[in-house]
Amino acid sequence: MSRAHIGYAAMLEQFGPLEVTGYTAAAEAAGFTGVMAADHFQPWVPAQGQAPFVWNVLTAMGERTAGDLGPGVTCPSFRFHPAVVAQASATLATMYPGRHWLGIGSGEALNEHVVGGYWPEAPERLERMWEAIEIIQKLFSGKDVKHRGAYFRMETCRLWTLPDAPPPIYIATAGPLTAKRAGRAVDGIITPGAPAEKISMLLDRFDAGAKEAGRDEGSQVKILQLHLSWAPTDRQALDNAVSEWPNGGMKFAKQDIRSPYDFEQMARLVRPEDFTGRMLITSDLDAHRADIQRYLDLGIDRVYLHNVGRNQEEWIDAFGREVLPKLTR
Repeated sequence: MSRAHIGYAAMLEQFGPLEVTGYTAAAEAAGFTGVMAADHFQPWVPAQGQAPFVWNVLTAMGERTAGDLGPGVTCPSFRFHPAVVAQASATLATMYPGRHWLGIGSGEALNEHVVGGYWPEAPERLERMWEAIEIIQKLFSGKDVKHRGAYFRMETCRLWTLPDAPPPIYIATAGPLTAKRAGRAVDGIITPGAPAEKISMLLDRFDAGAKEAGRDEGSQVKILQLHLSWAPTDRQALDNAVSEWPNGGMKFAKQDIRSPYDFEQMARLVRPEDFTGRMLITSDLDAHRADIQRYLDLGIDRVYLHNVGRNQEEWIDAFGREVLPKLTR
């Protein structure tokens, strides 16, 4: 057994660029081994208060840390043309060799509708994402390439700034069909915390896709993003969850909601019991350790932790001392 790879999930919805970069550096000093930075154009609710540009912030984080870093996750299908995402990712990988990975998802209206136009239903959003990945992979080849597809066009071009090896591409999903296709097509999967049976099913589907594509066992990365609430008392941990991260208690799909102010109205209906089974809320550090360890035991390679409260320094210090050293992979 070896010490687990536990990263810091930097929520750019909650913290400004300088503040969140400082927390990322503090997390690495405490024993966290990488960073997943949220790509948001708007916060979930107005009270969260921030939404800096993720690529600028990742660059600053790269200068102050030594671990892996990537956006968790970016959408290359609406706000950005996939060629722009490819250029941003290749540049970051060139600046920080062997450290950067590209996390990709199909998008949420909260962030993507700002450029206007039709917001499609989930099947079309997924097809747009897969076509965007095709373009990004073409550009990562370093060759002159062009593209004409169902959703995107790209005239003949190439990326002129490229790392020695392209950054790995990880797909964010909680769905079995996308998980299987990700196993065939990309380098890893990112999924949120969920009951053990669902995580096992997703990993099995991902592995099945990888096997169909003839990929070597263990060559792809399985990542979990885990939201939690820890504070010195249970009451504080619960208050932090309800006030700072009410979206974690919303038991419905959120991809089609466009405004933080709409989320704010929905948040008024969130009650403490709505977080049950969705996010661990407790002052018990050993309970948090056990919750994280169960995901590692299912076959997750990396876990990126997000403590939903504003008490980031206090949490980083407590987990660095009492939780991270006890986690094994």
